[in-house]
Amino acid sequence: MTHIVFDFGGVLVDWNPRHLYRKIFSSEKEMEYFLAHICNGEWNAKQDGGRPFALAVADLQKQYPSYAAQIAAYFDRWEEMLGGEIPGMADMVRALKCKGYKLYGLTNWSAETFPLARERFDIFNVLDGMVVSGQEHVIKPDPEIYKRLLARFDLRAADCLFIDDSAANVAAAQELGFDGVRFENAAQLKRELEERKIL
Repeated sequence: MTHIVFDFGGVLVDWNPRHLYRKIFSSEKEMEYFLAHICNGEWNAKQDGGRPFALAVADLQKQYPSYAAQIAAYFDRWEEMLGGEIPGMADMVRALKCKGYKLYGLTNWSAETFPLARERFDIFNVLDGMVVSGQEHVIKPDPEIYKRLLARFDLRAADCLFIDDSAANVAAAQELGFDGVRFENAAQLKRELEERKIL
């Protein structure tokens, strides 16, 4: 195994809209309703796939005018959805780099908001390359985005370990010939890497 490919949100950095919306909603129940039924994962994934936030927000505000301000905050206050780095992961990534592995990123992330995260977290600068879904207009687990990663950096799937917190994304990588690990936390990943004699 010579190359390691990381997902970003939930693996390297803590992105969670609840970090923002706990400040906006006084009721946890209403916040969870809003994130499940209005600004939900399916809606957000379309921005990860390249849809402009301005269009997405305007469309949703027409459907839910009583939540117009809360919908606007999803983009206007997006940086407040970022927590810190996932505990232990920055040190692990740097340790892998020191051992000579090539490190890459493959993330579902809006092209409009990813630069804000990249500026905040130095860990992204350790990577040798990355593919961001919002720039590609295709998202995991579509096989096409994995193929673009391989082609762009002249990699073979059989030489790559793919790490993601989504089981569906890991399964899609494995179908293409990657080794795959579903991420839970740094300690669990360290065990997986040690079993593979990577660490």
